[in-house]
Amino acid sequence: MDKLWAPWRAKYVSKIGKKSKGCLFCRLQKENKDKENFIFLRSCHAYAVLNLFPYNNGHVLVVPNRHVSDIAKLNEKETADTFSLLNKVNVLISGILKPQGFNIGINVGRVAGAGFPDHVHIHIVPRWKGDINFMPVTADTKVVSQSLEELYRLLVKCKQDK
Repeated sequence: MDKLWAPWRAKYVSKIGKKSKGCLFCRLQKENKDKENFIFLRSCHAYAVLNLFPYNNGHVLVVPNRHVSDIAKLNEKETADTFSLLNKVNVLISGILKPQGFNIGINVGRVAGAGFPDHVHIHIVPRWKGDINFMPVTADTKVVSQSLEELYRLLVKCKQDK
């Protein structure tokens, strides 16, 4: 059997089975640990964080600060601010990673695929032609070519340069 060596994933995988009290997104929003939590951009009503379990390199979550289960429950200011932040994230990711497209989605409810159904969030997944290869099909493995730490540094640097 071939092995795909990714030791940096161990600390994230070890957290899967552990239950934490309260909402993960609320906790991240309140903590003052942006670098540790990979939060690279904040606005008045939302923040952007790297997904610890990315579907693709550069997978980001845009999360409203307020704990609501559906985007329709946000007020107008929260909605406008969240989508403004989404646009800023797209510009940053486009400038750094040069994707050829994006999948942008909101999963509302567990049956729709929401891993955290009580706190709505928006997935932004950069895409490139040919970014899906044989690994997910034959080995049930996704290869992500850049560490979260490296991408976080690039996002923060690019944000500061603007």
